[in-house]
Amino acid sequence: MLPWIHLAKAPTPQGDTLRLLRRGDEFSIRLEGGNELMNSRLGGSEEALATFAFDRLTDRPAPQVLIGGLGMGFTLRAAQSVAPPDACLIVAEIVPDLIDWASLHMATVFGDCLADPRVEIKTGDVGPMISDATGTFDAILLDVDNGPDGLTRAGNDALYGKAGLQSARRALTPGGILAIWSAAPDQTFSKRLSQCGFDVSVHTVRASRSKRGGRHTIWIAVRSDS
Repeated sequence: MLPWIHLAKAPTPQGDTLRLLRRGDEFSIRLEGGNELMNSRLGGSEEALATFAFDRLTDRPAPQVLIGGLGMGFTLRAAQSVAPPDACLIVAEIVPDLIDWASLHMATVFGDCLADPRVEIKTGDVGPMISDATGTFDAILLDVDNGPDGLTRAGNDALYGKAGLQSARRALTPGGILAIWSAAPDQTFSKRLSQCGFDVSVHTVRASRSKRGGRHTIWIAVRSDS
């Protein structure tokens, strides 16, 4: 078994530390102390986040899409594979080093996806970008922390609480899509989405494309204007 090699370390705005490690052609991003947040071999559910959302956008020739969290780029690349030529894909990443790691250390993972003219990378918290928008986005895709039950950021309550969900609804166009990735199911959160004006469907998907590994949860919430 090849050993893990430490490549880089990055602070987060909340005071945590992220570590990037490599073992052969496999990459891992972990919290200082050991909890793994991302692995380059386990991107199936993050890809599903994008494909499920874009399945609902086929009637929109130039969708404006906000993606919360760059991570290892699984959601972004899946969106690129199905988005039309005139789409605009805005990615908000709160940790600047993760953007640098994409080209410095993980070029084999990212390829040339960040050079796509449809893509705009913004450094910053996705929350204020949502709060400042009104009827702007056809879809908002959130792969932030571990979902509604956030592991690393207590501030994620601002995204997944009622006020945050109401902000997301305002930021969407009529019939727009709020897609949320989570490490675990949460029936209370499903109810909260409905209470905030969304028609909700819940999907359980494998972490890996090979249909092995753990199961993750994806909410597809359609802005209801009835």
